[in-house]
Amino acid sequence: MDLKQLEYFVRVAEMGSFTRAAIALDVAQPALSRQVRLLEVELHQNLLTRNGRGALPTEAGALLLAHARGILYQVERAREEMGRVRGSLAGRVAVGLPSSLARVLTVPLTRAFRLQMPEGKISIREGLSVTLLDALVNGRLDVAVLYNAQPSTDIEISPLQDEDLLLVQQNVAGSTQGNAISLREVAQTPLVIPSRPNAIRMHVESEMANLGCRPTIALEIDGVSAILDLVADGAGSAILSHHAVASAPRPAAFVTRAIHTPTLRTKSSIATSALRPTTLTQQSTVALIRQTVEQASIVHQSPTR
Repeated sequence: MDLKQLEYFVRVAEMGSFTRAAIALDVAQPALSRQVRLLEVELHQNLLTRNGRGALPTEAGALLLAHARGILYQVERAREEMGRVRGSLAGRVAVGLPSSLARVLTVPLTRAFRLQMPEGKISIREGLSVTLLDALVNGRLDVAVLYNAQPSTDIEISPLQDEDLLLVQQNVAGSTQGNAISLREVAQTPLVIPSRPNAIRMHVESEMANLGCRPTIALEIDGVSAILDLVADGAGSAILSHHAVASAPRPAAFVTRAIHTPTLRTKSSIATSALRPTTLTQQSTVALIRQTVEQASIVHQSPTR
């Protein structure tokens, strides 16, 4: 079997679409279809059921998918081992980060990766946790940081850090930092907040529902940068982590207030696919993510920040 044909087949099967797989692989869709068809001819099996909504593995395709993942993993491990002989890992890794952490981690993580694995390749994708989870399961990502991840047979998760969520408001004359506010009071405050199913939005609504109230929505905006711009412009308040505010271009434009009764905390985890073994490059990247998050937390907790 041709390794490229196996890789193409795996991508189509995992992404459920020749179109999406062609974009991910950066190849023309007719060429992708031709290679998969040649693989089917060689094996004398229809591997994919093609329909108007995409492509799904047949029974034979599901069997080959399990083998192909293992084969491609072993090939990648062989490349990595050869790279280690030269003194450096040379694998590829695709990482997904939620927007609030991407602003803080992208530059230091990329820098650390290049220093530790100069022959390796890293790509970073920013998005909502639900989008990153889908990309991880479908093979478009190798590692993802997710907020409030739920156990699943498709992924393996390990805790990364817990963060308090703060009420973020425009810094106007007379504003003071540190005045705590109850969640019930927050419910009466016009909020600029992401749309469902954003993890923070769902957490806020769930905790408010426990109190018998619901948020007052001024605007629904997806994207931390846009939310902070609107808060700075006086459009409303936001509920975000300290990381999100500290990494803003003008942190002094905001005041933050702790939320109590109850305290809102969001849990982030590192997730990898349970369907594919992690390579040495991916394992090293997971360690780098942990180190980078720890260093960022130390800086943000420093009195001299």
